[in-house]
Amino acid sequence: MATIERFEDLEAWKMSREIVKEVYRISKNDLFARDFGLCDQICRASVSVMSNIAEGFERDGKKEFINFLSIAKDSSGEVRSQLYAALDQNYVTQKEFDFVYGKADQTSRILAGLIKYLNQTEIKGMKFKQT
Repeated sequence: MATIERFEDLEAWKMSREIVKEVYRISKNDLFARDFGLCDQICRASVSVMSNIAEGFERDGKKEFINFLSIAKDSSGEVRSQLYAALDQNYVTQKEFDFVYGKADQTSRILAGLIKYLNQTEIKGMKFKQT
């Protein structure tokens, strides 16, 4: 596995950034924007994915990183669930739903793989390195 020096290098973070962009785009639809609760919640959940990946990475410890990746994965599931609510209320088209859902699902799978890898590796994190 290649050395990752910045959270911006992580594929999961890159994809979560795309999700944020798309969620904000679709939530600007007039009907969707008027549903303040759902609109706010799906935007916050999408940003949570991206933010938790970054925050966990910056902690420099494996256990902390895994914890934050798990929270990011949970938030990705929250985005997918809220997309169903948006679809059921006709706030988004099936095409928009499929696109954003697919990105969120793929991000969840990448996060699950990263969590599995970190759980199996001896790497403990930069703050545990002996100098």
